[in-house]
Amino acid sequence: MSSLSRIPNAPSSNEVDLLPLFLMVWQQKKIILATAALFGLVALGYAYLSTPEYQVSSVLRPAAINELDALNRSGVYTLPPNEALLKVGSSLESYDNRLGFFRGNQELFTQFKRPGHTLEQSFEDFNRNSLKLIFPDSNKQGSQSAAISLELTYPGGVDGVKILNGFVDYAIDAERKQIAADLKVIVNNRLTELKGKLDAARSSYEIDKEARIAALNEADSIKRAQLQDELKALRQQLKVVRTDRMAQLSEAIGIARSLNIQKPTTPSALGDSANIRGSSGMRTEINNQQIPLYFMGTEALEAERAALQQRKTDDFTEGRVAQIARELQLLQSNREVEALKQRQNEDLFLSGVEPLRSEIVRLGDLSNLDSSNMKLVSIDRKALEPMEPVKPRKALIVLLGLLLGGILGVLIVLVRNFLAVREGQLKNPTALRAPASLTSTASSGKDLQHEKI
Repeated sequence: MSSLSRIPNAPSSNEVDLLPLFLMVWQQKKIILATAALFGLVALGYAYLSTPEYQVSSVLRPAAINELDALNRSGVYTLPPNEALLKVGSSLESYDNRLGFFRGNQELFTQFKRPGHTLEQSFEDFNRNSLKLIFPDSNKQGSQSAAISLELTYPGGVDGVKILNGFVDYAIDAERKQIAADLKVIVNNRLTELKGKLDAARSSYEIDKEARIAALNEADSIKRAQLQDELKALRQQLKVVRTDRMAQLSEAIGIARSLNIQKPTTPSALGDSANIRGSSGMRTEINNQQIPLYFMGTEALEAERAALQQRKTDDFTEGRVAQIARELQLLQSNREVEALKQRQNEDLFLSGVEPLRSEIVRLGDLSNLDSSNMKLVSIDRKALEPMEPVKPRKALIVLLGLLLGGILGVLIVLVRNFLAVREGQLKNPTALRAPASLTSTASSGKDLQHEKI
């Protein structure tokens, strides 16, 4: 037991002696260099034989305010520059727009088509792996920082510049057409609404006109009926007056006959008639009392009664009858009603519709707005032909090939050494340790200790 304690620095079963390991690797450096060179050549061949991939990009920024001034001043459709940029970005991101451009320009996407795949499947692969849209950072404020980038990665032999620039123009034109269509719908809806209001005003005018005509005709009818009633009553009154007058005349004639008064006379003359008989002269009598009718004498009274009996109408005896006839004649036709019925362009008489007509004319001009020249965004940078491919990176691939080859060479050397040690242990069981062993096991350590004892 005491001899065991004198064994100096017995190596642990889990320790590795790095110096012999490094010397062993260095002695077989040719294998490592050969493996690294082989992998480097393979990487170099891959770098030069693989299809190169290129990348182009286009940057869009908000258009100037004056570019959208005509649209914004219309008061119908408001589109700030930043919102227009986002709309174009949505159009660039739209699956339908991308597929539509892909279908319409299939000659540009020949190399993206896969044998046995449908057009939509080939497009799906292109859309997923080749196009990348970068929207502006929402945390940055201001129009200066607002920008949209569209990147296209494509293999060699493809005109990527034409594809990207063409798609950007296609998306902008599609959004421009969409805005024009939206504007047309809004304008048509407004025009329909305004025309509805104008039709309502016309209907209201027609109703008011008919009501006015009916009111005038009704007033004329009432006035005509009142005048006719008045005329009838007045004629009846005149007839009664004439009948009363004839009765008075008949009574006066009887009295005059009883008094033997044939000629008109006066009460005083009647009393003095016996005294002045046979004398000639003129007599004047002043009396403030009404002389009874029979003093007119039978001749005058009978003549008046005969005239009254022969009268056909009493209208001429009353001036109001002529006035009523005049008013009835005027009521035969109402000039205001005739003028209302003879109006040709009744829109001229509509009230409160001038703003509606002005708005209809203005919206009619907007419907003819040329949207083809509408600049929604500013293309800050168009896609340009790239100077060099982005893939493969030849230097990096060769470097990685050399590195992987070197690591694999080291692993090969270590495995060979491990197999050589294992084979030596099998041939010579008493061998405790190979000169260039990779590691010391626990069993070999125990054998070394028993041998020294």
